[in-house]
Amino acid sequence: MTAREILPVATPGRVRAELSRLLRPRRTVGALAFVALVGSAAVSLLAAPLLGRIVDLVAARRPPASVHGPVLGLVGVAVGQGLLAVLGVVLLTRAAEGMLADLRERFITRVLELPLERIERAGSGDLTSRVTADVTQVSQAARQGLPRFARASLIIVLTVVGLTALDWRFALAALLAVPVQVVVVRWYLRRSSPLYRVQREVGGAQQQQLLDTVGGAATVRAFRLTDTHAERLRERSEDVVGASVRVVRLQTGFFGRLNMAEFVGVAAVLAAGYWLVRSGAASVGTASAAALYFINLFNPINQALSLLDTMQSAGAALARLVGVLDLPADAEERSQGGRERLDASVKLSQVGHAYHDGHPVLHDIDLELPAGSRVALVGATGAGKSTLAKLVSGVHRPSRGSLRVGASVGLVTQEVHVFAGPLADDLRLARPDATDERLRDALRAVGALDWAQALPDGLATVVGAGAKQLTVVQSQQLALARLVLADPPIAVLDEATAEAGSAGARVLDAAALRALDGRTGLMVAHRLTQAGTADLVVVLDAGRIVEQGSHDELLAAGGRYAELWRAWQANR
Repeated sequence: MTAREILPVATPGRVRAELSRLLRPRRTVGALAFVALVGSAAVSLLAAPLLGRIVDLVAARRPPASVHGPVLGLVGVAVGQGLLAVLGVVLLTRAAEGMLADLRERFITRVLELPLERIERAGSGDLTSRVTADVTQVSQAARQGLPRFARASLIIVLTVVGLTALDWRFALAALLAVPVQVVVVRWYLRRSSPLYRVQREVGGAQQQQLLDTVGGAATVRAFRLTDTHAERLRERSEDVVGASVRVVRLQTGFFGRLNMAEFVGVAAVLAAGYWLVRSGAASVGTASAAALYFINLFNPINQALSLLDTMQSAGAALARLVGVLDLPADAEERSQGGRERLDASVKLSQVGHAYHDGHPVLHDIDLELPAGSRVALVGATGAGKSTLAKLVSGVHRPSRGSLRVGASVGLVTQEVHVFAGPLADDLRLARPDATDERLRDALRAVGALDWAQALPDGLATVVGAGAKQLTVVQSQQLALARLVLADPPIAVLDEATAEAGSAGARVLDAAALRALDGRTGLMVAHRLTQAGTADLVVVLDAGRIVEQGSHDELLAAGGRYAELWRAWQANR
């Protein structure tokens, strides 16, 4: 099985440049958030000296009233740092959400602009994992991880400053833990970034395999490939589990090593406090404040380093999103294998196509579709029908030869998506300015108006995921109604009625024919009854046109099409 060409991943430098671009219009909000968080961290550091003051007062046997001031000070610290923390988090979240919304919009816009050929080479699983899992990961980091990470980091820095203010020797003792932490973090970062990247990639491969297996379930069963696909899915799942286990092992080793740094730091600060108190350089309260400072560092240090784990994972996800942003958009005009806008006709001359060099799937295709004609492509599985349809619709470009398409092309395949929302909104994706009456006309044209009006709220009924589920036939009729609304001069139906059962097939065949009224139509015929309605039937075999003519002419010729027709009739 040939490996897919996954979408690119941005370099760290490119990710930093993109973050800088996203932050630029939000610098003021970001600066105010930073000031508020610094203020909150600074105010919280006053708690340890106040507690130390209480210790000194108690040790000196001062009257109870003497501690009222420090206690009120602690109350003020709690209120002040809490208010400033809330303000800082709100402002930081606002800036992060704005950046995230900008990133999402740019990402989706670029995805919609990408050449379909490039998306197909990568596989829809790679793209959907970026749209879903990666966007979710970055969103969670922006909403939860970033504010907590920023506050924890500021508390760490300012606590070291507070230790220095008490006595520089306390700070020096606390810093003995830093070399251990630096070594541990460097050890972790060298391993975590590539590991998270692998975790994202194997997750995308698993999702692609799920889409291939579930989406093509009928074909898988027909060709008795169930065991093969189950084995591929098992391998992809094992890759995901293996990557997740390696991540857990790395995290366990990381936090275990950090405990050593905490032990070194606490022992050093307590030793320094004992020595300074013995020498009279510091009071018991000051030594207590220093110990409290360092012990209070445990939570923000562990939080910052654990969130560093989250930020690393989000960074890997962000690199996958930014990588898509840098892909070139699809050009309207192609210099090679491009399209000359003439009229609603299609002409292919000596067209060949290969998905991989040296393995052509189409050979020397000469075919002309006059404006307004209806052409059916017929052939066994693997004959090249869908590839030819995708060339005409613009999903792929020919590897060689020329393809002239005189007007815009609409494509409907057997893979139909019903967008979540009111039915009317789903239809208006094809024509945003369409009135309700025009929507009803489009539904009427494909035989869908009766069931659409019978929905609980008619065209206002919410359909799609989590709402009213449409049947296979209804979903396909909806796609054909969108085609009618978009009104392209040329339409390609790539097995657009293949997923329906026998009863639904008759409904969809009739709907497809009505959707093609007044336009040039190219149909990949899943059922040969569709070919019987075409002006021209083109028979493909092993990527070559072996016959073409009307239905009656080809039956009379007694060739390949006649064989297919007899086999079709016998199996009905």
